[in-house]
Amino acid sequence: MRSMSKLPVIILLVVFVGTAAAFTRPHAGKFKNLQVLPQDIPEQKLDSIMESYNKALGVNCKFCHVTSVVFPGTEMDYASDKEPMKENARKMMRMTIEINKNHFYFNKEERPEYLNVVTCRTCHRGEPFPEQ
Repeated sequence: MRSMSKLPVIILLVVFVGTAAAFTRPHAGKFKNLQVLPQDIPEQKLDSIMESYNKALGVNCKFCHVTSVVFPGTEMDYASDKEPMKENARKMMRMTIEINKNHFYFNKEERPEYLNVVTCRTCHRGEPFPEQ
């Protein structure tokens, strides 16, 4: 009878450990709706790239992303395509990747998506819309 009283504790412990493990796994493959950057991009690399876009255009995340429907105004829904500017950003990303890949891809150990010879800042210079 005594071992039966331990069963709920063991089950709870297994659930707790499983939940903790799920939140501490590597982030590879966790991102949803990445269409230009690689699916296996490290979280730190993705954050760094997105921060560079913010600085290059003088904008914040809401320029391309919408807030979550579940928690409006508090969390971003990065996977959503509701903001039309997000597709424009993808086009610009593809353009700079192609320019760098075709003209500056000398080190084949570096992924072409990570090259930064020509960047958003090259044209935008801190403005959301570059001068004509």
